[in-house]
Amino acid sequence: MRVIKLGGSLLDDAARRAEVLRGIARAWKRGEPIVIVHGGGKHIDAHLARLGMAKRTHAGLRITDDATLQIVVAVLGGTVNKMLVSELARAGVKAAGISGSDGPTLVAERHPPIDGIDLGNVGRVRKSDPSLIQAILGIGILPVVSSVAAGPKGTLLNVNADSAAAVIAAALGASSLVFLTDVAGLLDGNGAVVPSLGAADARALLKTDIVSGGMRPKLEAALQALSAGVGSIHIGEGGTSLVAA
Repeated sequence: MRVIKLGGSLLDDAARRAEVLRGIARAWKRGEPIVIVHGGGKHIDAHLARLGMAKRTHAGLRITDDATLQIVVAVLGGTVNKMLVSELARAGVKAAGISGSDGPTLVAERHPPIDGIDLGNVGRVRKSDPSLIQAILGIGILPVVSSVAAGPKGTLLNVNADSAAAVIAAALGASSLVFLTDVAGLLDGNGAVVPSLGAADARALLKTDIVSGGMRPKLEAALQALSAGVGSIHIGEGGTSLVAA
């Protein structure tokens, strides 16, 4: 089984997205079980801008007050999720879109304040119940999961999609986790793609400023998945492969 996380500008580029989804459709039609997990930060940003609401972040995380959470849930669980489902249908694949809070497929705790800043309805994924995904796969439908998690006492939490994909891959016992985005892979200090990386070297890189921006949570999620038994991790198409050794 392969878990594929879609994110970054890939979700905004219709031509690039169609190419990726056609590849997923071909693999699915060959009989490969696939689960898609997605974010949609740029779609959220655009929706907030249209409503005149400010985007607020701290330490790379979106500060998610109650009003912003409504937008996050609507965009991720609605606009982006159903866009992917409909485009997979055009590629000849039956797909079902769910939120990580359904099932609940994703369970999270509220993120503690960082530097004294309350992040609001932001969560840290703690576990995944794969039952709903497995049921959908069992009837021949490809699951598409948005990165909204179930929080304490029936609340909803905005969670990092990379981390969500890693936890779902581990819960499913996936053989492979692929992060597809608008970057070619992990870049070294000279700007070249690192083709292969061991877990120990990846941890060492995280202690430097070479890994920054959105690549940092991807690498952290990749290490999390490796330690949970996911066989292989790939960042970017033909980009960087992570191995446990």
